[in-house]
Amino acid sequence: MPDNFKAIYVSKTDAGQAVEIKQLTDADFPASADDNVTVAVEYSTVNYKDGLALTGKSPIIRSYPMAPGIDLAGTVTASADPKFKPGDKVLVNGYGLGENHWGGYAQRARLPGKFLVPLPKAFSAAQAMAIGTGGYTAMLCVLALEKQGVRPDQGEILVTGAAGGVGSVAIALLAKLGFRIVASTGRLDEAGYLKDLGATEVMDRAGLSGPAKALGKERWAGVVDAVGSTTLANAIAQTKYEGAVAACGLAQGADLPVSVMPFILRGVKLIGVDSVMAPMAARLEAWTRLARDLDPAKLALIGGRTIPLAAVPRAAQDILDGKIRGRVVVDVNA
Repeated sequence: MPDNFKAIYVSKTDAGQAVEIKQLTDADFPASADDNVTVAVEYSTVNYKDGLALTGKSPIIRSYPMAPGIDLAGTVTASADPKFKPGDKVLVNGYGLGENHWGGYAQRARLPGKFLVPLPKAFSAAQAMAIGTGGYTAMLCVLALEKQGVRPDQGEILVTGAAGGVGSVAIALLAKLGFRIVASTGRLDEAGYLKDLGATEVMDRAGLSGPAKALGKERWAGVVDAVGSTTLANAIAQTKYEGAVAACGLAQGADLPVSVMPFILRGVKLIGVDSVMAPMAARLEAWTRLARDLDPAKLALIGGRTIPLAAVPRAAQDILDGKIRGRVVVDVNA
């Protein structure tokens, strides 16, 4: 392995953050006794959280300097963890990567072995990053609905933020499982894409983004929400008796102006879905199910764009501006 490696390097300045592509060496890694595995990173991806981190629009980065990127996939080159050996293909999602631990926007990573998930044989490293945290979170949401007993014969499933990474993968998964899906989006020009993924109907997000009633007309058997705020409040108010809502994002806002009525009169379940610190058992279950239930042809639609490391800062702004459809894969060696 060459001594130098390329990374996006974010440092703190008096004016805020400085972002640059920099050549680093192993001596630049923060010292940590827990980092017992070295990975040659092949691919990463661009998530909404990465957009916030690189633009500095939210205090995602907790420690400077930082190599951001909350996802990575690659090959183990050295390991003091008995569970992994050189040559193993692995991936990592979350666990504070890009926040308080150097992440995937680099050609090399040093990580605790407890962070690593063996790469499913069904996926290449690039495909795993076409799924990334967004797709893995979508699978956690689908599993949450299943565990609450939500079935295809109970009615429609609402997916909000449908053209984003979570929404796109959620639609593909739910369609494979036989659900009827209503996709909510602010980009109605993406209706064809969403229907190709499996959405039955596409609706304008404006229908959910206004103030919520305490109770709305019952419509949804289940909901996958990556938006939060009044969109989530409206979705809850319209969920059917004993339906379930899986909430995993806050693209519209972190507030939740909702009434208690859906919970006490309809028995609606609101399930928070955390992908960052999810236990390893949940991660392994999610990736096993992704390998089984995610149609490769639909994954190609979702993650059909690959960019080099130098293009990541621009993509970070684009994802915050709602200009990115599905997933963007980052080839860190390009």
